[in-house]
Amino acid sequence: MMFQNKNDQELVELYIAGKEAALSELIRRHKTKIYTSIYMLVKDEFLAEDIFQDTFIKVINTLKSGRYNEEGKFLPWVLRIAHNLVIDFFRKEKRTPVITNGDGFDIFDVLGFYDESIEDKIVRDQTHKDLKALIQLLPSEQKEVLIMRHYGEMSFKEIADVTNVSINTALGRMRYALNNLRKMLQTKELSLRLT
Repeated sequence: MMFQNKNDQELVELYIAGKEAALSELIRRHKTKIYTSIYMLVKDEFLAEDIFQDTFIKVINTLKSGRYNEEGKFLPWVLRIAHNLVIDFFRKEKRTPVITNGDGFDIFDVLGFYDESIEDKIVRDQTHKDLKALIQLLPSEQKEVLIMRHYGEMSFKEIADVTNVSINTALGRMRYALNNLRKMLQTKELSLRLT
């Protein structure tokens, strides 16, 4: 049976009805987004993999027990479970997550660069490094929204659901993050011109 043409809700219903392969398709479809959002919070591949697996154990248990009722909202629901497991982990460890944008996050990959010359590549690589360094300086809530939006390609509704804030708060955090980045870039350009 082909599952690629089914939407998430149909796949959930098929899985609940006993078609195990429907869950494999859901995992295949969303693994990158879910894993990345976990990794961005924990900054450790092995820990991210463990939490990813724990997330799907929880998903399977909830689906099999008949307690799933997030119609049409499978991905935000799974991301919320993952986010809560990350918070639980840090609570147990008695430390708060430091959200950074390590090598996995590249805002420019989302924008897409094609047919670039060697000079363009050098400039882009330097710009990547500069931007990554500046993103490190953002407050954690702003960093989190920026990463989820640009790297996780999540909607503001999904971000709001996962971080447990209103859409307006998520939008505000993104606006502050971009304004802060803009100010930092202007300051950097000014200091480069003065040197």
